[in-house]
Amino acid sequence: MSEATDIETMPLRAYTERAYLDYSMYVINDRALPHIADGLKPVQRRIIYAMSELGLSNQAKFAKSARTVGDVLGKFHPHGDSACYEAMVLMAQPFSFRYPLIEGQGNWGAPDDPKSFAAMRYTEARLSRFAELLLAESRQGTVDFTDNFDGSLSEPQLLPARVPFVLLNGSTGIAVGMATDIPPHNLNEVVSACIHLLDKPRASLHDLMTHIKGPDFPTDAQIITPEAEIREAYESGRGSIKSRAVWRNEAGEIVITALPHQASPAKVLEQIAQQMNAKKLPMLADLRDESDHENPTRLVLVPRSNRVDADRLMSHLFASTDLERNHRVNMNIIGLDQRPQVKGLVELLKEWLSYRNETVRRRLTYRLDRINERLHILDGLIKAYAKLDEVIRIIREEDEPKKVLMKKLKLSDIQATAILDLRLRQLARLEEEKLKGEHKELRAEGADIEQTLKSKARMKTLLKKELLAVAEEYGDDRRSPLVQAEEASAYSEEDLVTNEPVTVVMSEKGWVRAAKGHETDPRELSFRSGDKYGHSARGRTSDVTIFLDSTGRTYAVAPHTLPSARGQGEPLTGRLKPPAGARFVGVTMGSPQTKVLMASEAGYGFVGTLEDMVTKNKAGKACLSVPKEGSALPPVAVEPERPQQVVVATSQGRMLVFDLAEVPHLGRGKGNKLLNVPTAAFKAREEVVVAVAVMGVDDALIVQAGARHLRMKSKELENYVGERARRGRKLPRGFQKVDSLAVESP
Repeated sequence: MSEATDIETMPLRAYTERAYLDYSMYVINDRALPHIADGLKPVQRRIIYAMSELGLSNQAKFAKSARTVGDVLGKFHPHGDSACYEAMVLMAQPFSFRYPLIEGQGNWGAPDDPKSFAAMRYTEARLSRFAELLLAESRQGTVDFTDNFDGSLSEPQLLPARVPFVLLNGSTGIAVGMATDIPPHNLNEVVSACIHLLDKPRASLHDLMTHIKGPDFPTDAQIITPEAEIREAYESGRGSIKSRAVWRNEAGEIVITALPHQASPAKVLEQIAQQMNAKKLPMLADLRDESDHENPTRLVLVPRSNRVDADRLMSHLFASTDLERNHRVNMNIIGLDQRPQVKGLVELLKEWLSYRNETVRRRLTYRLDRINERLHILDGLIKAYAKLDEVIRIIREEDEPKKVLMKKLKLSDIQATAILDLRLRQLARLEEEKLKGEHKELRAEGADIEQTLKSKARMKTLLKKELLAVAEEYGDDRRSPLVQAEEASAYSEEDLVTNEPVTVVMSEKGWVRAAKGHETDPRELSFRSGDKYGHSARGRTSDVTIFLDSTGRTYAVAPHTLPSARGQGEPLTGRLKPPAGARFVGVTMGSPQTKVLMASEAGYGFVGTLEDMVTKNKAGKACLSVPKEGSALPPVAVEPERPQQVVVATSQGRMLVFDLAEVPHLGRGKGNKLLNVPTAAFKAREEVVVAVAVMGVDDALIVQAGARHLRMKSKELENYVGERARRGRKLPRGFQKVDSLAVESP
């Protein structure tokens, strides 16, 4: 026969589900989420209460934090000391709590690193004056007390907050399956909204937002969230709030005087320094932290010149650093029904006002009970004074004076005890007058309280009067101004390019580099062994730079990314992916609207714009159609708005000059015939177009053939002028093999 046991059996699934739910509810209700009544989590409530029990009021001497933490852990909160101390530190940091509940002495952390506080054996603390708003009524029957963890002491389940701290200091926390993020608010604004709601219980959110404009963080940073978004967050209980640093211009330097809530000055400087090191902020020369005791936040940014647009620079920094922060709003709190719920602003304030109404009712009831108890005793004392001689005789002669007093004077046990406890000096006539005066005052006070408890209007008036008194004593001005601001935007890569003159040089074998300015003579630069000067273009670092290969494909490369001309450059094939066997034949620069003449050795060409040739593809963009037997020629910049002529020369020494207006404008393609090269001769490579130039009326043409060169002005070129697509005329003897054409401006 087996012995009976107390072992309960259940499926593992049911056990784990119950255990997890129990744990979840514990974390939600007893650790992570604040209560709507006092806006505190259990550990915060226990710290405040333990400090009040230690007598650490705002007028008391500071006591070691370790003493407070020890009391909290030993009496009310049997958890880790470091977590408890960290919760205590948070309530003492003026940059974390809008209205700090603890006043600290020593190192309690800094905005740079909120967790840099000293150990609890070094710091000292006492309650701040704002803690009185939580504790003043705690011993007046306003809240229920419960046993602590071991049943040896009692602690309040809630604290009787005189204002809605759940909004004033806000809260953050992560529970199981839910979280909370409530931003802090201004006391004056919240009290004003509460009074409005007492006067008009059906007030809308729009009405309340005439009082509560938005959150009010502990820093002076600006709130830039539009009113419509703030209203949406208050209506649903979920949303986000953006805050932005405050800055001003001082003698050409940008001085940041306020940072967003929970933004670290050191981290902001680090973020800016990283961008400077990565050359993403070329317009900044230096940055300094000049913060001190008088100026808690003073970060100085030094622009390179007074031409730097400070507003645009700050817009970039707002978008890319913690100078602008997004604060999540998730007003998830434990309600009076002990259930967590996301509440809108109207619902939250209404529920807190009902709690405050009940708190005041309990306080008045408690006071009325104490008054009635005292009146009962006073009635007995006054009876005793009326028959003082008899009372004295009974006390002197009777063995059990208490029973005799109760019988003779018709007193209760409490009244008789009070008479017997009287001292001889209190039997004077003066004491009798004092008792009658006290009796009269208490009766009047009791009658007034009874009237208040019976009248909703009087209760409402009392609530309003007390709220106004709190606002007058503890209220302050809003710290976070609400402003309208444009959305921040970071610099694009083009924005970061300085608009400086530059000369792009490409060697014959496709090695490229960029020299600052236009003074450099590209032909005098040194080149790698076996290589020599190929082509060059002058422009600015902000210009479009196009490279052309022999197959007619174009490639765009930002000039500011090219290596310096102090070296020998780098191969374009390292950046780009031209077709196999292709070589780079030319480079041109200019604005996107710049027009260039594109031509091939087959004698065809057109005028195109650089913006049609731009591509982000490393494999380039097909622009000029070139026969397999031939190659593209270097692009030539043109100016269609002024009279210009096109000069085309072939390998057989033929040259043709015609008006630029005869060349078509295309986006891409083969183009029209510029000079007639016989097809058979071209395919056999017996005759090809070797050079194309564009010149104005006053320009001179230089024809280069080996070591010889021929300089020709407009009049001398008249013999070669003809219609486009003709054969042209032969150049003089000695120039039958043209190498290149160049244009010389006056």
